[in-house]
Amino acid sequence: MNRYKELMARRNEIMKKAVRLDYDSYEFKAIGFDYERMMADTGYGLEEVRRIQAASGVGGTPLKELRNITALARKFAKPGCGARIFIKDEALNDSGSFKARRAALSCYHAKRLGYPGVITATSGNYGAAVASQAAKLGLKCIVVQECYDSKGIGQPEIIEKARACEAYGAEVVQLSVGPELFYTFLLLLEETGYFNASLYTPYAIQGIETLGWEIVHDSLRVAGKLPKAVVVTNAGGGNLTGTARGLRIATDEKIEVIAASVNLAGLHMASDIDFNRKSFTTGHTGFGMPFMTNPDRSDVPRSAARPLRYMDRYVTVNQGEVFFVTEMLASLEGIERGPAGNTSLAAAFALAQEYSQDDMIVVQETEYTGAGKHHQAQLAFAKTMGIDVRFGDPEEEIPGKSIVLPDSAGKIRAREYDLDRARRSLIRNATQRADFLTADDLDFLAAEVNRDREYVQEVLREINKKWEEN
Repeated sequence: MNRYKELMARRNEIMKKAVRLDYDSYEFKAIGFDYERMMADTGYGLEEVRRIQAASGVGGTPLKELRNITALARKFAKPGCGARIFIKDEALNDSGSFKARRAALSCYHAKRLGYPGVITATSGNYGAAVASQAAKLGLKCIVVQECYDSKGIGQPEIIEKARACEAYGAEVVQLSVGPELFYTFLLLLEETGYFNASLYTPYAIQGIETLGWEIVHDSLRVAGKLPKAVVVTNAGGGNLTGTARGLRIATDEKIEVIAASVNLAGLHMASDIDFNRKSFTTGHTGFGMPFMTNPDRSDVPRSAARPLRYMDRYVTVNQGEVFFVTEMLASLEGIERGPAGNTSLAAAFALAQEYSQDDMIVVQETEYTGAGKHHQAQLAFAKTMGIDVRFGDPEEEIPGKSIVLPDSAGKIRAREYDLDRARRSLIRNATQRADFLTADDLDFLAAEVNRDREYVQEVLREINKKWEEN
């Protein structure tokens, strides 16, 4: 057996040691997984997490009303429509994104357990967040990052994030796109004995619960009401999962949770050719779709990010629309924030036109911007990669070939994705290796897709799976 296969054969053992969670203890029956017990077993309550985060410069970010953008949305809405749009300005966390909430609890826990350092594999803001929190706690930090294609060309946004990680004192291991990312990550975990500060542990998700909790309390304080909907940028699903759980902790009232991703249909995320043909490294369908329907594809045996449990709607927006809204936020509201974090704002601008003027919609996060993360830098890079960048009708945009900025704000659209399709796909994925399902398995699947047992049985009939009757 070569070294790669030998290491991969030990992957679960390595990951368990690096988190100190016995994932096997939560497994039951054919495919069942006691998700809620795993989340509860962290031992951290919401108030304790809030205290930990406050001590590390995280949380308590302002909820800001976008009056000018709301006024513009109302120009394209039917009479009486056009909900008030608010943003939770997460760029004001130390390290500049909501991911500081994840990192604060993960690094705190690593320190508490006596790990000498932390490791994370990410090309996004999470690397900077972990590096920042590790620096506060005196922990060593390694960030493993897919940075280049085979020609050594890297996206300016990823290069910017690597710079930020290094500024906080982290060691950044930069790789070209491909399967070596996970291999290198596992190898470093084993060699260093560091804590796996994964995006997908219960600690990472619990860290975001405070964000949902704050949205409820901030909305009541600032607007005197609860939001009708919260729009969440969706990639691996942790952002949505944690926010939705926090909303539920804070109130029993129904708040619609809407996921939003950038449409990158047709681009393969692990493709050397496609790597630099996209202008968004996160918050896009290349992560959003597969992680929604197969959440356990992550770097831990069982992911705590399970978005289909909490998602009411899923919409997509185009790259050009997000860049346009990024400029809109700066020019109309005087707030300059990074494009990826404005994915949900682009969706909210269109969605607000569906709701009454008496309603409020909260855009759940913003992210910092910087030299390489700035939308102009990203558009300039796209042009060097042969992407056609122009104004026009966003419906004409083809991911990997063009970026079409709308020539009118009225052309921004939130395109509905059929969640039933995703639910059926998750059930198929989850039952691939199971010939017979128990009643408990059915209840698990019902929770996974946020439907009843009868719905699950209907799908199982279609894919010729058998289950016990009770």
